[in-house]
Amino acid sequence: MIPTFTTLGGGSTTVLMLHGIGGGHLAFAPQVETLAAAGYRAVAWDMPGYGHSPPIEPYTFKGLAQSCIDLIDALQCEHVVLVGHSMGGMVAQEVVARRPERVSRLVLCGTSAAFGKRSDGRDAEAWAKQFVSQRTAPLDAGQSMADVASRLVPQMIGPGSLPEGLKLAEHCMASVPAATYRRALDCLVTFDRQADLAGIGVPTLLIGGEFDRVAAPAVMKQMAATIPQARYAELPGIGHLMNLEAPEAFDGLLLDFLNQPAPDRARETH
Repeated sequence: MIPTFTTLGGGSTTVLMLHGIGGGHLAFAPQVETLAAAGYRAVAWDMPGYGHSPPIEPYTFKGLAQSCIDLIDALQCEHVVLVGHSMGGMVAQEVVARRPERVSRLVLCGTSAAFGKRSDGRDAEAWAKQFVSQRTAPLDAGQSMADVASRLVPQMIGPGSLPEGLKLAEHCMASVPAATYRRALDCLVTFDRQADLAGIGVPTLLIGGEFDRVAAPAVMKQMAATIPQARYAELPGIGHLMNLEAPEAFDGLLLDFLNQPAPDRARETH
């Protein structure tokens, strides 16, 4: 089954946006409009289990990447620009690792190359279990995803964030089915593509938020230093939900990156 998606614009270059664990296609609503207006074909998916996209079994990064590749096929693209936020950035890395020829450019926002891998000597598996249990505890106690969103989203943003962006982020997270949220959390902590960063062969933009406590700027700078054709940009005053907190600044970085001439691979005719 092909995941559901929203699309706008009819440009020859397709930009496919992959949301995070608390998102949905609406989480990229500002970017869909901006990109379409700038002459791109803008597509934002609902990850399997989100929106009207059927869930997958088992719920793994391998399966999520295959769903993304199936969508690229359904869009009749030879290759796309992938924009991934948070967990969506991990899916994007998984797609690039498995099918590098399907991606012409990569934008990774508020994400990392591994989850739950600790450098301070603590047991990563124990830490990952603790992370999942902390995130699912409110659901276990009978709270709704709307309750989770109203508590969690304000903790993720920076002091410079747009109030309207906060509202949309809360709306998106409140709409995630609790069962999907649980499965996505279990999947999230399995991710590790650190060894594949140096092999990413396409122009890559990494966007960090100064106040992002989920994917710290230091982590993203380290990723940018490892990926051959990468550069890092940081949004001051902004946290983890950067594309909604500061849509104009985020879109400016995105368009500037997309407008740069392609390196010598004649791949920009999508």
